[in-house]
Amino acid sequence: MDLMRFFKAKPKTSSVAKERLQLILAHERIGRNANGTAIPDFLPQLQRDLVAVLSKYVKIGDNDIKINVDRQDNLDLLEVKIEINR
Repeated sequence: MDLMRFFKAKPKTSSVAKERLQLILAHERIGRNANGTAIPDFLPQLQRDLVAVLSKYVKIGDNDIKINVDRQDNLDLLEVKIEINR
């Protein structure tokens, strides 16, 4: 058994989520059609992942998250709107 791996600190969920979003954005930049618009085929899975992570901390449903990918000027924007029930 590798004792160093056993005692190693586990990554925080926020850093894991950040890495996933960075990978998704990088993949989205590569996946474009002929006219340069984004192909948002990852959005349903991203929404399910976000619901799974956020539901650990707050009450949230599948329809409480809205995700949109847009392009303004030279920037790709990932907009996430989350309704939190209190």
